[in-house]
Amino acid sequence: MSEPVFAVIAEGLRKRYGDTEALAGLDLRVPAGTVHGLLGPNGAGKTTAVRVLTTLARPDGGTASVAGHDVVRGAARVRTRVGLVGQHAAVDEVLSGRQNLVMFGRLYHLGARTARRRADELLERFRLTDAAGRPAGQYSGGMRRRLDLAASMILAPPVLFLDEPTTGLDPRARIEVWDEVRALVGGGTTVLLTTQYLEEADRLADGISVIDHGRVIAEGTPDELKARLGGDRVEVVLQDPAALPVAAGIVSRAAGAEADVDAEALRVGAPAADRAAALTEAVRALDAAGVRVADVGLRRPTLDEVFLHLTEDAESEKEVPA
Repeated sequence: MSEPVFAVIAEGLRKRYGDTEALAGLDLRVPAGTVHGLLGPNGAGKTTAVRVLTTLARPDGGTASVAGHDVVRGAARVRTRVGLVGQHAAVDEVLSGRQNLVMFGRLYHLGARTARRRADELLERFRLTDAAGRPAGQYSGGMRRRLDLAASMILAPPVLFLDEPTTGLDPRARIEVWDEVRALVGGGTTVLLTTQYLEEADRLADGISVIDHGRVIAEGTPDELKARLGGDRVEVVLQDPAALPVAAGIVSRAAGAEADVDAEALRVGAPAADRAAALTEAVRALDAAGVRVADVGLRRPTLDEVFLHLTEDAESEKEVPA
């Protein structure tokens, strides 16, 4: 099996703003032709990492390369090989969709005819042809984001950075952007995605790096990260929440594992070899004890739970005295 080709590599990347260490030795490898999610709480260093990797900020230490070029020594070459969609729309709302794309093409030093041809190609690709002559200020949020993506693809860069691209969009518009990202990756583009919508990372990312305080604290596929919380679980919601402590003892004995209880439900790990049997046994034991169940099912850990678990652990480690 051939070794993977990495479109983005960072080793020991550091960046400081005054007394704040935004990146504290960030290591990152993004295989070419994939979507890689960069997750972390506010202030974790996600946007700083994107700024360094796109040459908008110079690192204070470590090394990084994008599309085979060093972000410091080969910054000019990196800029011709990346696209960037930031948190806020970069299009001119007075200009039409077509005029925006032609303008971006000219800024990238395309000739007038080539810029117009490329604009029409991208309008069709991103399903904006019917709205091409309308001012971008009249576009919906999803359409404006698609125009942003189109503008970032003027030079068809091999690597695209999306920094929280769906912030503020409604669910329908968010799904539209996801569809376009999948299409880009299907065409060979590598995407590095920062997001606070964990469902977005779950749906789009082939691999995920969780960062906190400027360094990677966990990485893997969404399924691998979820498996760190113990795989599938039996989750039980009772008609009378006051019975949860009693029900927890019953389910723990039936499943052979300790149940976790919160204000709304109880959860117990289900063995991967026989999850259905664990669910059935729990329901039978509760029914035999006369405990009335409102809802029961097998649940997988969510990426939200993984994220909270990992970042809480990282915070606890920082608080332990040396």
